[in-house]
Amino acid sequence: MRFQDKVCVVTGGAAGIGRATAVKFAAEGATVAFCDLNEAEGQALAAELGEKVHFTAVNVADRQAVQSWLEEVVARDGRIDILINNAGITRDAQLVKVKDGELVKQMGEDAFDLVINVNLKGVFNCTQAAAPFMIKQGGGVILNASSVVGLDGNFGQTNYVATKAAVVGMTKTWARELGRYGIRVNAIAPGFIATEMVAKMPEKVLAGMRSHTPVGRLGQPEDIANAYAFLASDEASFISGTVLRVDGGIVIGT
Repeated sequence: MRFQDKVCVVTGGAAGIGRATAVKFAAEGATVAFCDLNEAEGQALAAELGEKVHFTAVNVADRQAVQSWLEEVVARDGRIDILINNAGITRDAQLVKVKDGELVKQMGEDAFDLVINVNLKGVFNCTQAAAPFMIKQGGGVILNASSVVGLDGNFGQTNYVATKAAVVGMTKTWARELGRYGIRVNAIAPGFIATEMVAKMPEKVLAGMRSHTPVGRLGQPEDIANAYAFLASDEASFISGTVLRVDGGIVIGT
C-alpha cells in the first residue's frame, strides 16, 4: 500500500499499459483518476475497481478539456500527487516510399499532426495543468511515457519517434525546472509490450519482436505498471530526470 492517501492521475487508462497502471496504483491504495477516449472501457474499469477510481472521457490534445478535468480532480480528491502521461497513438508510414525511382506514397501531414498533438502536446497540456497544483501542495511526481524507439529510432515511425524523443527532452527539462518545488520528473521507455493492439498482430511479426528481445518474450503491461509504481514511490526519491528502459534488453534493427 505504497500509495495510501495519494491521488494518481493516469491518461489513456482504459486499456493496455494505462489500464494495468490504473489497476496497480488502485491495488496499492491510491485514489486513481484516469481518462481515455474509450468511454465504454473506461467506465467499465472504474466500476470494476471501486469507488476510489474515477473515469472521465478526455482528449489530452484539448487544453481546455485537460484543465477542466484536473480542476475537477482536485476539487473532488483534494490534490494530485502523481501524474502519469501514458496516452499515445500511432499512425505509421514511411517518410517517403519510392518505386522505380518515383514517389508512390508518403506520410501524410494529417497523420503527423495527429500523433504530435496527442503524444507530445498532450503530455505538455497535462503537465502544465497539473504542475501548479503540485507546486501549491509542496511536491509530486510526473512520469512520462517515452519508448525505446524514441531513443533508437524505428523504421516507418517518423511521427511517433519524434514525439517519444521529444518527451525525453521535456522530461529532463522539467526535472530541472520543477525539482526546486519538490517535484520529480522521469520517463519510461517500454520495448515491445503485449497490449491488446500488439496481440492482434500476425504471429510472424510477434516472433520477430521476441527474437529482438534477449529475455525471449514480449513485455506485459504489468511490467511497465510496476516500473511506474517504483518511480512514483518514495523508494525512488532521489531519481529525477532519468529515462528507464523497460525492454527486456531489446536491440532494434532496421
